[in-house]
Amino acid sequence: MTKTTDTDPREEMAHLIGRIGSDGDMEAFEQVFRAFGPRVRAYMMRLVRDPQAAEELMQETMMTVWRKAAQFDAEKGNAATWIFTIARNLRIDSYRRSRRPDFDPNDPAFVPDADPTADQTMEARDDERRLHAALEELPPEQRRLLDLAFFDEASHSEIARRLDLPLGTVKSRIRLAFNRLRATLGDRS
Repeated sequence: MTKTTDTDPREEMAHLIGRIGSDGDMEAFEQVFRAFGPRVRAYMMRLVRDPQAAEELMQETMMTVWRKAAQFDAEKGNAATWIFTIARNLRIDSYRRSRRPDFDPNDPAFVPDADPTADQTMEARDDERRLHAALEELPPEQRRLLDLAFFDEASHSEIARRLDLPLGTVKSRIRLAFNRLRATLGDRS
C-alpha cells in the first residue's frame, strides 16, 4: 500500500487493522508489524532491560494484534493506543508470572502429616487420660471456666458476662486452674 500525502497515518493504521480483522490480510499485518514492531520492542526494552524478553514480548504483542484485530474499534481510540495497551497488559502479565513462585509439591504445607507411630498413639492416649483425670480434680467452677474458654471458645469477657463475674476474677480463676493442672500433671519435658 503506498502512502499518499492526504491520508492520515492514524486512519491508515485503523484501516490496516480493519483489513487484518475482517480478512486476515497478511500484507496489512506486515505493514502494521513494520510500523509498530520496532516501537513496541523499544518500549519493552525500556521496561524489562533484557533484549530477549523484549523481543518475546514484542512478538507476543504483535501476535495478539493479529488474533484480536477484529476487536479494534477506531471510534474508541487510535491504533497506536490500542497496540501499546496490549503491550502494556502483556508486560504486566509477564511480570506477574515471573514473580509467582513455582508450585513445590514437597512444600511442608502440601505434604500430609505422617500417621503417628504406635508408641506415639499410646503416649497421646496416656496424656489424654492424665489430662482428663487432672481436670476431674479441679474445683467445679474452675473446670467450668476452662470448658467455656477452650471447648466453647468463649473469650474471657464473654465468660464474665455469661457467669456474671468480674473480668479480673475470670482471668485469675483460669490462671489458678492452669497452675493446678501443671502441678497435677508435672513438668513432662
